Amino acid sequence: MDVMLVEDRPPEMIEQLKGLWRRSVEATHDFLTVADMDRIGAYVPDAIASVEELAVAYGDDEALLGFVGVQDGTVEMLFVDDARRGQGAGSSLLRFAVEELGARQLEVNEQNPQAAAFYAHRGWHVTGRRDVDDRGEPFPLLQMELLSSDEKPE
Repeated sequence: MDVMLVEDRPPEMIEQLKGLWRRSVEATHDFLTVADMDRIGAYVPDAIASVEELAVAYGDDEALLGFVGVQDGTVEMLFVDDARRGQGAGSSLLRFAVEELGARQLEVNEQNPQAAAFYAHRGWHVTGRRDVDDRGEPFPLLQMELLSSDEKPE
């Protein structure tokens, strides 16, 4: 598996990442309706295009496994293709975000306990909570930090 920083983000790549985002969200965000996913999906391409640092994970077969976006030391997005979950892509992307991009903070949907447990298992700690997301939608977020520089995600 290779994780690579992406500088050039052509429309084809953004569409491919949006498709991966959708497959990931459909598998893990059971609190979202199809209408919610459609609405949120409309602004995903802009989020991918504008995030400061974007890294993608590719499998040995060169298939796209997932991506992570970091802005000002905060993991803004981390998604793994549902068909490739459990193969280490999420851990590799998170490790890259911490070690190469300096990520120390993130927010995760409270209604996605599997993701919150993923981060907690890798040394991230809940430091706060918000009742709504960045767009004011009623999707509570847990604020998490990697508190010690000695802690490294697996």
